[in-house]
Amino acid sequence: MLILHVNIRVKPECIEAFRAASIENAKCSAQEPGIARFDLLQHAEDPCRFSLWEVYRTDEAAAAHKLTPHWAKWTEAVTDMVAEPRTRTWYKTVFPGDESW
Repeated sequence: MLILHVNIRVKPECIEAFRAASIENAKCSAQEPGIARFDLLQHAEDPCRFSLWEVYRTDEAAAAHKLTPHWAKWTEAVTDMVAEPRTRTWYKTVFPGDESW
């Protein structure tokens, strides 16, 4: 499995719009056959900070995700909402193993 961790800081005035667009994207993403899990998290102490945890079954699934209409819609919708560039970090599973997903 490949896990993508994305950190996003949103402009304070855009929090609710970002949440709405990101929830819609997460719901659609979770339906993709190549995605094992897709989580949207909001920081407990700083409501402007969000994280995406995206668990892909294969490299191809990660690439296919960026070709979906919901990803394009989300990217366009949130571009002007972010306060700074997103950071992205890729991980590979160690424990539990891939069979647990």
